Amino acid sequence: MNKEENKRGHLIIIGGAEDKFGESIILKEVAGNVNNREGGLVVLTTATEKPDQVGKEYRDVFKRLGVREIKVLNIDSRDDANKEEIYEKIKLAAGVFFTGGDQLRLTSILGGTLVHHMLRHAHSQGTGVYGTSAGASVMSSTMIVEGNNNDPARKCTLKMAPGLGLIDEVIIDQHFDQRGRFGRLLCGVAENPNILGIGIDEDTAVMVYPDDRLEVIGTNAVTVIDGRTIKSTNVSELKPDEILAIINVTVHVLPQGYGYDLAHREVLRLH
Repeated sequence: MNKEENKRGHLIIIGGAEDKFGESIILKEVAGNVNNREGGLVVLTTATEKPDQVGKEYRDVFKRLGVREIKVLNIDSRDDANKEEIYEKIKLAAGVFFTGGDQLRLTSILGGTLVHHMLRHAHSQGTGVYGTSAGASVMSSTMIVEGNNNDPARKCTLKMAPGLGLIDEVIIDQHFDQRGRFGRLLCGVAENPNILGIGIDEDTAVMVYPDDRLEVIGTNAVTVIDGRTIKSTNVSELKPDEILAIINVTVHVLPQGYGYDLAHREVLRLH
């Protein structure tokens, strides 16, 4: 890995419904990560339809957790996302936090704008980026937009779109066990076997370090689906909605105390 890659900021990718009022283990990690750098935290409420309410909630939580400076930005149009003054706020931030909501709203407003380009540049230079629920899904280059919950894996039932591209060669799904999303992530990996599927449970997160190691934090688990070992599948456009067949896929279920080396596709025992 070259020095440029090693300057990247941390990613904290949260499966949603994180504890905001108790020990707040995950959000405490976000707060500590922000306070380790110059600048404050920008909370982006673009994904939600209740930006004032959600923005105030996260402002109060992060203030309680000791974040020195918090700005809430509701970028709700592509015009806003191309404004110089908003671009400057992202540029000066120590960290950027995406709230939950609708991931397609987030990418359709930010994708290809000044804010998007600055976000990627800032992250490459050390700015931390954090996101929960929809804000987790947008981190990857390809994201899940829609698919069946609590249903057997079926062909051609998954809708995907480009994400914001802060982490490559993964697909992230959130609220994973709680909403029965194993089947849909399995479909995503069957269709893109070079990509790792990462399913993150509620009140659980992965901290991605600049060297492409990740660490699981929180009260539940992270499911990692590796498609490189697949011997065969029946994925094709013929007979859509048919039950998926997938042979020799690799699955890991990792609670806190475990991690994963994304570069070498290896589970890490951390504690």
